Amino acid sequence: MANRRTKSVKGTGAGASRYTSRIIKAGALLSDTKTLLAHWDTTSSVHDNLDRVRRENLFGKASRSRVEDILAIFRQRYLTEAEVTRALVIMVEQRFPTACLDRILYFHSARNDRLLHDVVIELLMPRKAQGITDIDVNDLQRDLSKWASNGKTAGSWSEPTIRRIAQGLLSALRDFGVLQGAVNKRIAPAYLPVRAFAYIALYLKQHGASGHKLLDHPDWKLFFLPHEGVERFFVEAHQQGLLEYHAAGTVTRLDFPVNTLEEYANVLAERAH
Repeated sequence: MANRRTKSVKGTGAGASRYTSRIIKAGALLSDTKTLLAHWDTTSSVHDNLDRVRRENLFGKASRSRVEDILAIFRQRYLTEAEVTRALVIMVEQRFPTACLDRILYFHSARNDRLLHDVVIELLMPRKAQGITDIDVNDLQRDLSKWASNGKTAGSWSEPTIRRIAQGLLSALRDFGVLQGAVNKRIAPAYLPVRAFAYIALYLKQHGASGHKLLDHPDWKLFFLPHEGVERFFVEAHQQGLLEYHAAGTVTRLDFPVNTLEEYANVLAERAH
């Protein structure tokens, strides 16, 4: 397993990696992701689990190459941190509410795909702040072309490739609930269940964010949350007994009832029923 502190996209600290076109090969894949997690054996290695998925043709895909594309996406998004994988498996096993689980899957997907992450934070967030909610594929394509011209991509992207990437991004973000609309896409009303928020807060705290750094963490922008919105969520999570949050001036104290994501997944699942 990869070290959890080095493999994930670190918000604005992700500059070392370049954008890839992987989103073309797989969108949100929410249904397939839950199928994989429902059959995951936490006592076996990632390699052994993926080998079993291939042998059993778990997804019922006709093309072997298609299965490999999907498994590569799964590995990137959810399998680089053992604790995250175990927590997600628990949520699926405990029938965690779909609305909560889908937002958590979106968060991990964006954390581990710099292109998806930056499209939301650097392109969609400013548009929303200006009151612009309609998202045009041509506008997105132009933005991606600029990034490609500035050398931010892994390899050169042709215009047809950029078009496919733009379409793939819009489709994935629609399925993740960030956008809405079958043909004409627009930014969906911001929605983040408090249990999903609490899980993400613990994850970010484990990855080095604390106090005001956690309140102002750039990854909250994945949900279009300003500083004040994050504070309100912490207060609500505190009121629901999901965590302990106390703020006095510049001092912020944040405590969780357990220490690991795996344990917290069980706590949150119990509170959901």
